[in-house]
Amino acid sequence: MKTRFLLPSKFKRFGWIILIPSSILGLLKLIFIEFSLKSLDMKMFTICSDLTNSQQFKFSFNKVNLTGNIIGILFILGAVMVAFSREKIEDEFISKNRLESFLWATYINYAILLFCFLFFYGTCLLYVMIFNVFTLIIVFIIRFHYILYRSSKLLQHEK
Repeated sequence: MKTRFLLPSKFKRFGWIILIPSSILGLLKLIFIEFSLKSLDMKMFTICSDLTNSQQFKFSFNKVNLTGNIIGILFILGAVMVAFSREKIEDEFISKNRLESFLWATYINYAILLFCFLFFYGTCLLYVMIFNVFTLIIVFIIRFHYILYRSSKLLQHEK
């Protein structure tokens, strides 16, 4: 089966090489909020810098730390490479599994989001929205690879 919009299969390995360290760094950044590399303090053009500050910097150059931004960018790049790279053998089963996993991940993602809208408020809801950017692709990757793993185990038992 020919899929036009998937990356070549060699991107998957490179994606894992980016995704795993960026996930670890992201968790460190999440747990230790003060974790940031001082060498990444730079003056950058910002559209909107800080809404909690009385001085809202819009369309200006501000000194910011890019640690979280770079970790997020690396995570997204790695996750996209892992999630949307062809398998070595891309057949109808893989395509069906890919579609079902994406649908399943979307349902789970929005169920979590609805739950959080009901029970989280203020700054906590802001953190939930930040996590929500990543949960769809995380759930998709976990479910897609779990189904592939489970089906490979079933094939081994049949032989």
